[in-house]
Amino acid sequence: MTTRQEAGPEITKDRVVFRVSDPDESYEEVRLLQEIRRPRNEPLFTRRNGVWEADFASDGAARIEYQFEIAHADGGREVVCDPDNPRRAPGPFGDKSVVELPGYGAPEWTEREPVEEGRLEEFHVRSTVLREAVDGLLWSSDEVDDGAAVPLLIVHDGPETARYSRLLQCLALAVEDGELPPMRAALLQPPGDRNETYSASAAYARAFSHEILPALSDAAPVPPGRAARAAMGASLGALALLHVHRRHPAIVGGLFLQSGSFFRMRYDRQEAGFPRFRRISRFVGTVLTAEDWAHPIPVTMTCGTVEENLANNRAVADALRRQSYPVKLHEHPDAHNWISWRDVFRPHLVDLLQGIWT
Repeated sequence: MTTRQEAGPEITKDRVVFRVSDPDESYEEVRLLQEIRRPRNEPLFTRRNGVWEADFASDGAARIEYQFEIAHADGGREVVCDPDNPRRAPGPFGDKSVVELPGYGAPEWTEREPVEEGRLEEFHVRSTVLREAVDGLLWSSDEVDDGAAVPLLIVHDGPETARYSRLLQCLALAVEDGELPPMRAALLQPPGDRNETYSASAAYARAFSHEILPALSDAAPVPPGRAARAAMGASLGALALLHVHRRHPAIVGGLFLQSGSFFRMRYDRQEAGFPRFRRISRFVGTVLTAEDWAHPIPVTMTCGTVEENLANNRAVADALRRQSYPVKLHEHPDAHNWISWRDVFRPHLVDLLQGIWT
């Protein structure tokens, strides 16, 4: 069966035909910018009768986020969303166009609004270790009083996760539905340069344990025991949390790690130019080669089936399992993006929090 997404691309079960109209034949070249496979700026389109066209295999992805790179006759280049496709996925670097393959559906909870959204307050702590301010937002679910001791979820890249992945909507609904107890979430911004802070930085691990967490304890009291705190992050944010946990095992009782950037030369040569690749690779190597670990905690991992990070996430999950962590890795047919991470919050994030908080 062939379906059309309104006026946009032609979508079949496992392929998409992208088209760009050029009636004046003023374009010199059109490329598809996509995150399914490398090179990221291929395929090239071919022109026929005033229309540029590219046939693209989905490789099993349920969604594809994309843009067009257009080269003009005057030498200029521009990156644009598909003007004939109204579907968009927002992100911190702007919108992308989206196609949804047959069978994809957004989670049911994204169509619901909670009766009470909870409340947000600004959070600030000055880190002497990092010589930076750590800023964020502290969210409390409905009926959590100031000073009440309730479980806490700490979220790397928290404000963006709330904005682009609708995390607070998910949490508020889970509390409303009785799946989670009344709770708080600390939405942390990465202090300073994110690529430095979140790349297995010993300074950040020390600041997290000795400065950020004590400040959060004052602003967001929790019941006794490390199980009352959990933490989540995606990409480098996931890597940083695993690193913090291995440096300071007693600070959280569970981790939710999405598409972790667990770089290793064996799997990730394409990332070797990343400024802190070697530091990350050394840390991941210590995780993969450890025979055991004295302080395992529940860990839930998620990763898209068309992500380059899939191999290293599988390797880390296997290593943690060997070290007696209760670890689960959930693979889903998407790529490295905010909607991909959103789509598995429920049930997987909720299940993890249920397991350690109830």
